[in-house]
Amino acid sequence: MKRDPYSDLPAVPDFELKSNLVANDHFLPPAQVSGIFGAGGQDTSPDLEWSGFPEQTRSFMLTMFDPDAPTPSGFWHWAVINLPAHFTSLPTGAGDSDETLPAGAVHLPNDAGLRRYLGAAPPPGDPHRYFIVVSALDISETGLPTNATPALASFQMLSHTIARAKLIPIYGAD
Repeated sequence: MKRDPYSDLPAVPDFELKSNLVANDHFLPPAQVSGIFGAGGQDTSPDLEWSGFPEQTRSFMLTMFDPDAPTPSGFWHWAVINLPAHFTSLPTGAGDSDETLPAGAVHLPNDAGLRRYLGAAPPPGDPHRYFIVVSALDISETGLPTNATPALASFQMLSHTIARAKLIPIYGAD
């Protein structure tokens, strides 16, 4: 059984994360697959909606991580910081640029160096898991530079994470 990369982090309460396009243990639709890396998709971020987070939440951080990528460190597909606490959803395509995010929220560069959502494009083999995670934070802004990596953001925000919601769709190439 494959390990959940979040299981080694300090335990925090869960809250609900849902989407009309992606679901746990279901294949990502073509729109959420990469076109940039030739997987035949469109690199369109899914719609997301979250609820049930603690009242003391001041902002959110959103990430999408593939722990099954053939690298020692996995692959970060998407990262958004400084999502204001009063925003509890993102529409389809919000991952296109900073202009498609709520005011104040910013994309961090993913592992391809792009400041946007990058869809799945695994090599042939077993399907990969894509951890779409919204972290509820106890601070309004992360204070991170906009060129911070998603790994650094996740590390720096660990002590500020008061709850976490996850969706884990899959995708594999033939």
